[in-house]
Amino acid sequence: MSIQLPEKFYDVISDEGATAFVTWTQEEPHLTNTWNSYLTITDDGRILAPAAGMTHLEKDLESNHKILMSVGARAVEGRNGYQGTGFRIEGTAQLLTEGSDFDLVKEKYNFLRKVLEITPDVAIQLL
Repeated sequence: MSIQLPEKFYDVISDEGATAFVTWTQEEPHLTNTWNSYLTITDDGRILAPAAGMTHLEKDLESNHKILMSVGARAVEGRNGYQGTGFRIEGTAQLLTEGSDFDLVKEKYNFLRKVLEITPDVAIQLL
């Protein structure tokens, strides 16, 4: 079960910017990106993203389902009037190849081959 994401998180992903995903194994960490606008949040707080490539991320998830995610937007006011803010999300991930969540994202982004599903455990506002 995922946590409830803060309202400010929704403000951030409503503004275009880069989203980064970090996965890792014993050998090394790996970073991959997508766009804020590609993210879909389910009613229960899971984060869905189209995966067209993400092959290294996929390989990492075979041995470690933990994931870090960073998302930010300069246009969204942060704490104390700071210009811009973002979030660090910690959670677990899997890649979906079927089901209603897969179909939902596939309808928006027909280029995907899988859907990255993140179940957040922690959401920390940065700045």
